[in-house]
Amino acid sequence: MSEQMMKAVGLYNYLPVEHPESLIDIKIPKPVPAGRDLLVSVKAISVNPVDTKVRKPKERTEERPRVLGWDVAGVVEQTGPDCTLFKPGDEVYYAGSIVRPGGNSEFHLVDERIVGTKPASLDFAQAAALPLTAITAWEGLFDRLGISKNPADNEGKAILIIGAAGGVGSIAVQLARYAGLAVIGTASRGESAEWARSLGADHIINHYQDFVPQLKEIGYDQVEYIFCLNSTEKHWRNMAETIAPQGKICSIVETDELLDLTLLKNKSVTFVWELMFTRSTYQTPDMIEQHKLLNELSRMVDQGLIRTTISEVLEPINAANLKKAHAILESGRTTGKIVLANF
Repeated sequence: MSEQMMKAVGLYNYLPVEHPESLIDIKIPKPVPAGRDLLVSVKAISVNPVDTKVRKPKERTEERPRVLGWDVAGVVEQTGPDCTLFKPGDEVYYAGSIVRPGGNSEFHLVDERIVGTKPASLDFAQAAALPLTAITAWEGLFDRLGISKNPADNEGKAILIIGAAGGVGSIAVQLARYAGLAVIGTASRGESAEWARSLGADHIINHYQDFVPQLKEIGYDQVEYIFCLNSTEKHWRNMAETIAPQGKICSIVETDELLDLTLLKNKSVTFVWELMFTRSTYQTPDMIEQHKLLNELSRMVDQGLIRTTISEVLEPINAANLKKAHAILESGRTTGKIVLANF
């Protein structure tokens, strides 16, 4: 029997996005699920900064095409023999694993423990905008910063979200508001400030200016929590000055320079990283927490508590449209999420 093939978008060389071969349309073998893997028929995908970081120029060539893409909404086509959480026909959404082939393909294998049931109130494109950013925001706020989901516990407390209008920021603002925190977002353009306010930010300050005087203007001497979603080293001194004694800072952005942790010492401040791929990369015992949080997020979306942050849909899913999406992301001026639908 001949091997079944499927459409995908991949790369052999790591190139600038404008290069004709930075992303190419390819045909690759359709995979078969084993163990706890689901085979998902991909209906929509979205792009994230991680896609552009992985694709950017480097001295390496792949013998087999590398497929990117870490946000998928689709339908379970087939389940591995050890699956217990899903069955064929189930509509799902998830972000996948950075150490496995990505989801920019007609069919995709993913461990069911990091997959959630798609919100019933959303179409596939709207759902595909959510997983990676929502998992990052959820883990950052509730797992890493240890914020309670009970609004009564957060009365009088504030969080500063640096980069409030981006993909993760758009979800973090909503979740922090849901948890009862006063939400201060940073933005530098009128359009992005308006977007963050529409999602529930109480105040907006400019991340190109000193934080302390801007916070004082809106009645805050300090904040209990900071969630940094943009240029950790650039904002490091500002964060150290702004954080309350015994406060907590979480960042998702790797640094090009060493950070002076001593700046946090006198205030006994906690600094913690968040990477939503940690659980899937290391197969941690609590990997199933991503399944649970995506299901909880689905319920919140269907109850109207959280809204999708989709801002643009490109059709179909192909190399030309993915290049366009990567170029928009690399401009650094996006609000919300860019989604591609249908092969």
